[in-house]
Amino acid sequence: MTNLIETREVEEKVILFAVSIDDKDDTKASLLELEELAKTAGAVTVGQLIQNREKVHAGTYFGKGKIEELADMVYELGATGVICDDELSPLQLKNLESLLDTKVIDRTTLILDIFAARAATSEGKLQVELAQLKYRSSRLIGLRSSLSRLGGGIGTRGPGEKKLEMDRRIIHERISQLKSELKVSKNHREVTRKQREKSNSIVVSIVGYTNAGKSTLLNTLTGVGILAEDKLFATLDPTTRAMELSSGQKILITDTVGFIRKLPHHLIEAFKSTLEEAKYADIILHVVDASNEDRDIHMHVVYETLEKLEVVDKEIITLFNKIDLVDEVENCRDFKSDYAINVSAKSGQGLEELQEILEKLILARQVYVEKVFPYTEAGKIQLIRSAGQLISEEYTDNGILVKAYIPADIYGKIN
Repeated sequence: MTNLIETREVEEKVILFAVSIDDKDDTKASLLELEELAKTAGAVTVGQLIQNREKVHAGTYFGKGKIEELADMVYELGATGVICDDELSPLQLKNLESLLDTKVIDRTTLILDIFAARAATSEGKLQVELAQLKYRSSRLIGLRSSLSRLGGGIGTRGPGEKKLEMDRRIIHERISQLKSELKVSKNHREVTRKQREKSNSIVVSIVGYTNAGKSTLLNTLTGVGILAEDKLFATLDPTTRAMELSSGQKILITDTVGFIRKLPHHLIEAFKSTLEEAKYADIILHVVDASNEDRDIHMHVVYETLEKLEVVDKEIITLFNKIDLVDEVENCRDFKSDYAINVSAKSGQGLEELQEILEKLILARQVYVEKVFPYTEAGKIQLIRSAGQLISEEYTDNGILVKAYIPADIYGKIN
């Protein structure tokens, strides 16, 4: 009889901990989100601990009494590690691991770890590795003593232990190499962007808090299959798809990585070239999970992140998604957007109104043309079809009578 060997990984059990400095800082909600992040990374949360303090302890984050309480929880609940809701300094990390005798990671490491696990394209993987190395290179002193404690699981994906044991010089060389490789990707993206500009394509960028339903919206609008899971950061790599409005006008819709509170600075920097898709878009679709009680906080985080990316002076349409799960619809408001619609990306509810608004905004950017084109200039009509809205064309003895709306910047090309 053959003995079967159990190869399944042992599930990590973690305790989440945080400091609450102010009654208004919503630490409990942040820990609930941290629990979702831990779940996404493959860990189960077995406990939580919050300490109310005027400020975090510079050396150990928690005070002495709370550290002892946390150590007792680790022992009693059989936890394999603890996760801090804030970014820990190298000194805090080193001291906590010494005092708790268990794996300690912070929110930033957790998010970077999830990104490392979910990056699918070569560019996405390069961006994550760059963010991880930048973040960890300054923490090598604190990490060296803890690498042996990490073992596997959360906090070890991406560059991992081997790269972190390299000296700073080699890490900085790798960072330079990653930047060079990403510069090639950025140049390619800029070429693609210029081609869109030449073709006068209207670009609509979907932004929103993670798990708000952006990928589901893209799927419903364009009829293509993009991974859409009920998980944080289900998709990382930007996806652009064409969509034809009921008027015949064709637009490009780009999905971007979801935002989150306390999004690591290094991650924003590494993903800047892909997040900048929103910067060069003509219209922003801001997707909000209307069923989430923290939707107002989520909207604030999105606008704050857009500001960091210098996404300004854009027409914004806010879509309060998952409206079928909301009891009090009138509470959904966004005072910063130009338009707000209640929708369900899953069922299609409200998306006709979205199309109407998109057509209205696009029409405002165009000029009306009524012109007879000689048959020798029939090629110009194709330009109108691809860049504008062809209302009608009539074949006459003198040529083709065309009525259309076209972008102002191609008006000179058809005259």
